[in-house]
Amino acid sequence: MDLIETIGLGVAGNFAHHLEQAGELKDFENVVTEAPEAPKGIFPFYLPRNDGFLGIYPIGTDTLQLPDYEANAQVEPEIAVLFEIVYDEAMRVSELVAKRFTTFNDCTIRKEGAKKISEKKSWGPNSKGIGDKWIEIDKFEEGGVMDRYRLCSYVRREGVLHPYGVDAPLPGYSYFYGKLKNWLIEKIINQKDFGPLENIYEHLKACGYPKEALISIGATAYAEFGEKNYLESGDEVYVIAYDESREKGDLTPSESKVILQQKVV
Repeated sequence: MDLIETIGLGVAGNFAHHLEQAGELKDFENVVTEAPEAPKGIFPFYLPRNDGFLGIYPIGTDTLQLPDYEANAQVEPEIAVLFEIVYDEAMRVSELVAKRFTTFNDCTIRKEGAKKISEKKSWGPNSKGIGDKWIEIDKFEEGGVMDRYRLCSYVRREGVLHPYGVDAPLPGYSYFYGKLKNWLIEKIINQKDFGPLENIYEHLKACGYPKEALISIGATAYAEFGEKNYLESGDEVYVIAYDESREKGDLTPSESKVILQQKVV
């Protein structure tokens, strides 16, 4: 699927304990949320037609390219949802229509002194990863296909397969379905350039009001290996979404399973 004209956005802090484990709570110490469990905000990781580093298409399918400088990079295992963006007559976002989902590696470098989240999120081609197929969303609400799915992740290092993120049900996200969609619309319209956050609506405007948004909806908590180990060249990354009513969260391919597999270079 061609996502060159699709804006790439991510949700920060939408899964319990992730920010604490990633050492990033301090970045958001001055960000006030409407509820303790609410995500901290939205960040861009790809801006079509942008002349800066965020304008470089970062999404790969089989290779994860580490920065050419020393960097502490971690897998951020996520679900990415492709939304159609509906604008009103004033070109304000009035609706987001969830179309399909896949697995995503929102790989992040733990960069000291970064002023914006986006500075840790994209550093060139193949700095992100996307799954090998899409699952159509019948309805983005309870009772839909996403109810049955879980997300897990692994890193294979020197022949040993290690769990990297916890195995978690998709409805385990702090904000999901209608609650997440309404929150996204509000933040896209109203989020200010403050602290680590950016004005997302201004980005939409500068990108020529794209018709679609690929939104990574938050990383799971880390398993022990994921929390304590940064990525190394030669690692193999797996991010897997699977239908728990049909299969297990392993590397065995199936029609309903979505597997992202990347070689770290």
